[in-house]
Amino acid sequence: MIFSNTTPLIALAGVRQLDLLSALFGEIHVVETVIDECAAGGPIAVPNLRNLGWVRVVKVLPANLPGVLLDLDRGERDTLTMAQKMGAARVIIDERIGRNIAELIGLHVVGTLGILLKAKEQGLIASFGETVARMRANGIHYHPALVSKLTSLAGENA
Repeated sequence: MIFSNTTPLIALAGVRQLDLLSALFGEIHVVETVIDECAAGGPIAVPNLRNLGWVRVVKVLPANLPGVLLDLDRGERDTLTMAQKMGAARVIIDERIGRNIAELIGLHVVGTLGILLKAKEQGLIASFGETVARMRANGIHYHPALVSKLTSLAGENA
């Protein structure tokens, strides 16, 4: 079982690669909070996640939150809470504090760039670097050193 936070969904939707999630993982669990954040609109349109057959909508249940989770935005907090509560194997999250807290509470983390690298390895996208460049053009930014390292791992020139 894998959960996704908001930013990876927006980043992938912006380059028309949202379906990579279903191709790589089958089902993706998404808390209602994240669905609402994606539906709120912004510069990048995300399709209605409730209409995608591979998205499993997860109702957020009340939880006793460790104090560290209180520093997160609502979507991240609810994603990590429900992923932990439901025994998810992984969570897709990009924001550094969210990633750190996910690992702290015992969740395995993958980010959007990790998804793109895996997609490149499986022949699902033609170019890791070009896909990241399109994300950057949409206002989604990742640390340049990380992008360079992963571009090399993808077998492309940095």
